Amino acid sequence: MMVQAILRGTLLHNEPLAKYTSWRVGGPAQRLYIPDDKDDLIDFIASLPEGEPIVWIGLGSNLLVRDGGIRGTVINTKGRLKDMRLIDSERVYVEAGVPCAHVARFCSDLGLTGAEFLAGIPGTMGGALKMNAGAFGGETWGIVDQVEMINPHGDVIKRGKHEFEVAYRSVKGIHNEWFLSTQLTLQKGSSETSQQHIKSLLEKRNASQPTNKPTCGSVFKNPPGDFAARLIEASGLKGFAVGGAMVSEKHANFIENRGNATAVDIETLIEHIQTQVQNQFGISLQPEVCRIGERA
Repeated sequence: MMVQAILRGTLLHNEPLAKYTSWRVGGPAQRLYIPDDKDDLIDFIASLPEGEPIVWIGLGSNLLVRDGGIRGTVINTKGRLKDMRLIDSERVYVEAGVPCAHVARFCSDLGLTGAEFLAGIPGTMGGALKMNAGAFGGETWGIVDQVEMINPHGDVIKRGKHEFEVAYRSVKGIHNEWFLSTQLTLQKGSSETSQQHIKSLLEKRNASQPTNKPTCGSVFKNPPGDFAARLIEASGLKGFAVGGAMVSEKHANFIENRGNATAVDIETLIEHIQTQVQNQFGISLQPEVCRIGERA
């Protein structure tokens, strides 16, 4: 007889998701599970009924949760799945819940170079793996060696980089598998030089982006040979608002929640930006942000 594992995490019902997203908007999750650690998460997923919808949230950046909320189970890895360790002289193991900025600092402190760009990504490693997040010319999958996945049955599978189709802000792998951890391969270098590089990248980011406002990070992918921010600004949309959502005056590819925005305000503004840029430049801007959940 199979013994049911005792779950150690926290299960919440009808939990509002606004406090779990960097935009500070979003309706309730039917169920929200905060795992104790990776083993607890594996047990929890194995305990779910067949076909249960699962959504993952880390730091809640690059994510628009609609006002109607999410049916099924949301798993929040923030502050969990946080193990990070050196495997050998050039490889680092990182679980999905570790913030990208922490990975950059950890590698830099060890004198490993190549992960500095992660300091500019406002999400967790799991989210970065899912979308091939990038900043300052670097991309997540450029340093990935292998990953650890989990399927709906709670089976853990190791997969090599070659098993994924990776492109700009896009990763296609096996359907119905999610990232648990990754192994990064870096280069030996100077810790001091690496730390200086991170410092200069963050100074550049703070000078050009509204880092002190509720945003999701970049809203649109850059079209080939151009920049989404340039097109939005050239369309005269800096400062344009819908309800509590406004195109940032500091960086046009950011939408700020001015304090009272709803998800529908933000989504309406996203669609307005797309229409204006299409009409003026004939370019179809593709959202980088992931929109999930139901309309209210």
